[in-house]
Parts: sequence; structure tokens; C-alpha cells
Amino acid sequence: MNVLFCTDGSETSFNALYNFSKWEKDACIDAICVIDWSFLPENFSLEDTGFEKSCANVAVSILEKAKEKTENLGMRFCDSIKYCGETVSGIIEQASNKKYDLILMGSHGKKGLQRWLGSVSRDIVNNVDISTYVTKNPNECKKVLFAADGSSNSRFAAVEAIKYLDLRDKEIYIVIVLENPNLLFLEGALDTQWLMEIEEQQHKYATRIIMELQKKLNFYNISADKFAILEGNPAEKISEFAKKENIDLIITGTRQTKTNQFHRSVSKRILEIAPCDVVIFK
Repeated sequence: MNVLFCTDGSETSFNALYNFSKWEKDACIDAICVIDWSFLPENFSLEDTGFEKSCANVAVSILEKAKEKTENLGMRFCDSIKYCGETVSGIIEQASNKKYDLILMGSHGKKGLQRWLGSVSRDIVNNVDISTYVTKNPNECKKVLFAADGSSNSRFAAVEAIKYLDLRDKEIYIVIVLENPNLLFLEGALDTQWLMEIEEQQHKYATRIIMELQKKLNFYNISADKFAILEGNPAEKISEFAKKENIDLIITGTRQTKTNQFHRSVSKRILEIAPCDVVIFK
């Protein structure tokens, strides 16, 4: 498994490395550190200021630290990449230069106005077609939640998770969120018998999806410990459940790669509001 680890030397980025080490199996880690001076005025000259050399030295130190931490965590460190330029563009360019299975990064968990102004992790997830693992805080790395909905995306995410992540001795949860029939069109919502039938069919469908995923996990000697069928907004309910159960990692999938499409996806919303790590398989 080829992994591109994005680091700015912050504790948040190294939290991602720590958490991922508890899930990975046979990963090869490339670390990238971007020297971003795009914030400087256009007429600012780096010549003879020593600023460029100083930034380069900082990047080298960060990458050396990344190598040391990777190896101390028992993972293989493969390459260091130093990039000069805008952060998001640099990471995307490197991701296109080599075949990576996963991009690993930390998120500072911006809220309110800061979140809408943008973050590196969100922009990366929005603009690459590579699966992405995002960490917010260090955790126990024991409880994993599969967000299932019966779609090809969620089935693909489950297969990829089994393929790339070490799920042995983990506490596995399978959660599926149903739409509330009462929120459907008014004429149907007034028919109580119709609503009961719809709800019954939804629960049968959800149970079947859970059983299918459990069967897939069992094939690889992995057992799900808990199941939940919730009702309401999928991203919000999954995030609330994750907080309540102290989930460490949410596994979800998406087909979307373009910003305007991913903006509307459940996966993006989960990434924004979930209290724990999120891996989005594309």
C-alpha cells in the first residue's frame, strides 16, 4: 500500500501518522512537506534574504522527523518530498506523479467561519480521486464504524477497508441511516398505513444490507460487534452515533471527485462534523 503522508511539522499531522499506524498493514510511506510562500507579496524578492534557505532547512528537518516517527511506529518509510509552492497544489501534483493508494493527513478541525474559508484537508479531499484518511485527534484506534447504505460506493469502501486496513481485534460497528418517511410528500405522509409499510420495507432493506456486510467481514474472519439502524440525516446521525459510542474511525465511500459534486456528498459532511478519524474510499 503506497501512502502519501502530508505534514507541516505540526502535532496534528503527526497524530495522523500515529493513528494510521494502528490500522495499516504493510504500508510504504512517502512524506511530503510543502514550503508555501504564496502568502508573500508578489513584489517580494527571496534573493539574498536567506528566507528561502531557512524554509528549505525547516522542511528538511520536518521530513527527517517524519522518517524517524514512521520507523519508530513500525512502518516503512520510502521517500521524502520537498515542494516549493502553494500547499494544496503541491500535494495534488505529487499525488499525480506516483500511484498512491491513500493520502494521509491531519485536520485542525476548523469551525464556523474558518471552516468555510477552507482547509488543506478539505481541499485535498475535494480535488483528488485518491482515497483519503483524515485524523483530527489521537485516539485509541479500537472502534471502527462502517457507514453502510447499500450503494456500490459503500460496498467498495468495505472491500477496500478489508484490503488495506488491519481490522483484527477491533470493535466493529455497522450503521445504516434510513430516511424518515414523515418527511416525504404531504399526501403520502397523511396515509398512516402507507407510512408503516414504507418503514417496514426500509428496515427489511437495512437488515439485508447489514447481513451482507457482516457476511463479507466473516469471510475474512472479522466479526461485527454492534449494529444500528438509525433514522434521519445520514451524516448527522452517523456523527452523533460516533460521538456517543466513542468511535475511533469511520469508514465511508464516495464516487465524487469534483468539488461541486463532493460538496453535496454525505461523506464530505461526515468529514466536516465527525468527532473522529474518517477514511473516504473513492
